[in-house]
Amino acid sequence: MEGEINNFIKVWFSVLVCLSYCYAISKIVSKGPSRLLCVLPIVCIFLFLPFSLHTIDLGGTTAFFIAWLANFKLLMFAFGKGPLCSDPSISLGHLLLLLAFPIEKPKNTKNKSNPSPPISHLNGQNKENITSKQTKEGYISLLNYAIKCILMVIMFRVYDYGDQIHPKLILILYCFHIYFSLEIILAIVATLAQALVGLELEPQFNEPYLSTSLQDFWGRRWNLMVTSIVRVTVYNPTLSSMTRVVGHKWALLLAVFTTFVVSGLMHELIFYYMGRLRPTWEIMCFFLLHGFCLVVEIVLKKSFFTTGGRWRLPCLISGR
Repeated sequence: MEGEINNFIKVWFSVLVCLSYCYAISKIVSKGPSRLLCVLPIVCIFLFLPFSLHTIDLGGTTAFFIAWLANFKLLMFAFGKGPLCSDPSISLGHLLLLLAFPIEKPKNTKNKSNPSPPISHLNGQNKENITSKQTKEGYISLLNYAIKCILMVIMFRVYDYGDQIHPKLILILYCFHIYFSLEIILAIVATLAQALVGLELEPQFNEPYLSTSLQDFWGRRWNLMVTSIVRVTVYNPTLSSMTRVVGHKWALLLAVFTTFVVSGLMHELIFYYMGRLRPTWEIMCFFLLHGFCLVVEIVLKKSFFTTGGRWRLPCLISGR
């Protein structure tokens, strides 16, 4: 274990050096193909660094952070996309945190030099009411995480009696276990980053167990930061390029399915880092199935539940 920790430190020191290089590149190389050529060696390094780690906790987390998220952010960064390029005066510390960790700045930040008026024209609330609401939401969020931590502890105790529990129930527990683990880990990382640099950060999850459809789950509730990244790096480019070939209607469906293909490949890669076993492609099939079903869902919604369609879809399901 001591050797694994030493490797972990070396890997993350290498990550910081590489990202410092990217920060320097951003100051001297303009966005576009030239910056992409400068960034591609770092992308390759980030793909190989996780092989230095062999535990699921350290290796899997590091692989997710740098081989997937950081690399996709670097591709966005190379072409001047995403929050990393929205602020030209971004500091090295902010850039390192935003690139190396699963955190993202809000897309619409308020200008502190131009404060909002006392009364909101959107909801008629004054500042005191808004502040009170935010404080209440903060307490609810803390309670939410506390409950999930307690449930995690209970799950670990339940696993001790796994041989006495129906296998299907164990699988359901695993689903909640993965969700709780991801949300708690990402929330801890985001909170530490917020405490270090004072960034106001976007939420990572939005109670995915309340999803009413696949579109609601993948687009509005599950791992929202990854959703926003693949939207910029995969969905938008595919939609833009294919619209000129097959038209907007079919390009939209192709972009959705392509996004799930890329997501499936990245999940296979992350699981390979963790187990170092030959891929079974079960995860890929899972994402292909969800991609196909989501395409069908979108087609049905547009055919039957749009303004000019036969029926009106309930707001609870449409999300509008």
